[in-house]
Amino acid sequence: MSSVTTVSSAVIARDLDEILDRDLPWSELAGCSVLVTGASGMLPSYAVYTLLALNDRHGLGITVHGLVRNGEKARRLLADILDRPDFHLVVQDVSAPLELDGPVDYVIHGASAARPALHGSQPVSTIKANLLGTFNLLDLCVEKGSRGFVLMSSAEVYGAQAPETELIDEQSYGGFDILNPRACYAEGKRAAETICVTYQAQYGITCRAVRFGHIYGPGMALDDGRVQADFAANVVNGKDIVLNSDGSGVRTYTYVADAIAGMFYALLRGDQVAYNVADPAGLVSIRRLAELFTEVHPERGLRLRFSNESDERSYSLTKKQGLDSAKLAALGWSPVVDLPAGLHRMVTHLESAAGAR
Repeated sequence: MSSVTTVSSAVIARDLDEILDRDLPWSELAGCSVLVTGASGMLPSYAVYTLLALNDRHGLGITVHGLVRNGEKARRLLADILDRPDFHLVVQDVSAPLELDGPVDYVIHGASAARPALHGSQPVSTIKANLLGTFNLLDLCVEKGSRGFVLMSSAEVYGAQAPETELIDEQSYGGFDILNPRACYAEGKRAAETICVTYQAQYGITCRAVRFGHIYGPGMALDDGRVQADFAANVVNGKDIVLNSDGSGVRTYTYVADAIAGMFYALLRGDQVAYNVADPAGLVSIRRLAELFTEVHPERGLRLRFSNESDERSYSLTKKQGLDSAKLAALGWSPVVDLPAGLHRMVTHLESAAGAR
């Protein structure tokens, strides 16, 4: 069934239809008011689009508040939905106390400096968004008598793992150097999860910490700094991909629509606080990811090259360290967009967006 009219992007519209086709008790969100922070970011924007698409398809009467720090950027990225009566843009730093008129039934907290470069250049604002932001939002939940809170967390909470570890489950916590300013992101996410469970214990706010692995897809900025963004930029610009290492690092790559579907499974079906969200079939090396990106447009003849020839010859796969998403799978979640298809959708969207400017 296709009745989504939320966005002009054909790729995102298809993604939303596939999310809404999931066997979930969507009617539980009927008439709810939902606050989504970081609403112009890749993952939070998909949460916003999904909620509005539920109104389009099922007439659920959901009111969506999208909180952003940069109003100009948000108005550009969310232009398709700004005039909708069921969407309200809130421009404010989540680190400051928040006042919002009317009810707030659910909060989805996605405001966070996810770009690795920001962890080094802006460590204070990075940790503030996770600590102060989570406190402020949960205080709002207490004030409003909210039904639930979702923290968009990260695989970064697991820290360093033993070399023999292949799949990281929700209790596999390793360490990291807390005196390194770059720990601001991982430590901030860990603390935010602890803040969640304290509010759940003391005030009865149902909390879910959804730990995403490496996510890719529409909405990711080409200057994001992570390899999936760098590789996509190369393909969009018709350039070969050059690796500065042998590309043996293994990560779990999950398409954004599958990731957001996983978040809603945790919210609407979950009974635990923490859930990993990762496509088990997306566990590939950086080298293989680069190869798959070059195959999105085979007619362009793009190649994978190495800055050091010895890296091409001496490739050895490291131990796989991906997220174990068995707990989420037990709720009925499974990915529907495999890696080649997801990369094709990502590039197609980026090229369409570039052509529309």
